[in-house]
Amino acid sequence: MASGSAHTASTLAANGGQGTAGDYIALLKPRVMSLVVFTAVVGLFAAPGELHPWLGFVTILCIALGGGASGALNMWYDADIDAVMKRTAKRPIPSGAIAPGEALGYGLALSAAAVLMLGLFVNVASALLLAFTIFFYVVVYTMGLKRRTAQNIVIGGAAGAFPPMIAWTAVTGTIDAGAIALFLLIFMWTPPHFWALALFREGDYEKAGVPMLPNVAGRHETKKQILFYSLLLVPTAAAPVLTGTAGYLYAAGAVLLTAKFLFDAVTVYRAATREAEDKACKKLFGFSILWLFVLFALILAERLLSLPVVGGLL
Repeated sequence: MASGSAHTASTLAANGGQGTAGDYIALLKPRVMSLVVFTAVVGLFAAPGELHPWLGFVTILCIALGGGASGALNMWYDADIDAVMKRTAKRPIPSGAIAPGEALGYGLALSAAAVLMLGLFVNVASALLLAFTIFFYVVVYTMGLKRRTAQNIVIGGAAGAFPPMIAWTAVTGTIDAGAIALFLLIFMWTPPHFWALALFREGDYEKAGVPMLPNVAGRHETKKQILFYSLLLVPTAAAPVLTGTAGYLYAAGAVLLTAKFLFDAVTVYRAATREAEDKACKKLFGFSILWLFVLFALILAERLLSLPVVGGLL
């Protein structure tokens, strides 16, 4: 039944889709883009120095377009596995709304526009970093790692961690310790976040042939890795303070939120039944989103309220 639906969707897509504006917006992965935009805004405000408001707007627009373009190119390449996964079967390409070639052209055009605009109006350094981010997500992660290794999320997570660094570079023209600290917050958060999802979506990934850690190494090993990377979030969450990027408000929030993250990760590790595991994983997955959002929001609040940052040790 699933293969028949996939074949029908492929036939419709090959004949040219009947895509609406909503379908083309869906190609940009708007929920993912919202996180990209938010973390980029924080990077823009957290960076030392000033950027004209108009150039700040252009920076965020280009990062959003670049993130959306990456999403469209990812959906173009992954249309075959999207068609067999329950979570992604209704996306524009497998549903037949948009043809693969249309999605490819759309993604490439947006990528070029975003990089060129950022380079022309802001600075070359941020444009090159944006171009590398798109390349990394589409070529290194989507085409290279995703279907070949269970470490796809660990390495590929870098793509989602670049937006605040790009925004920071738009202000300063360089990458320094503060930008790296923001990058690490997202990079180290990605494995426990997505592996929690992979545990309770294990069947979906197995059906699609995607080598996520639970399907390759087993559920127990995945739970160990979730706990390990959750422990690494302790020094990672401290990095913005140590680099002088965040202050006492952030520090207090980071301690409380990371303690709760660790508690949820331990609960996942200790779960003895499949039902308990799935329940704990869903809880960790949901809280992990809150953890990342609130930490970045606290950094933004400190900047908007002109609160002092800690002197920094790095």
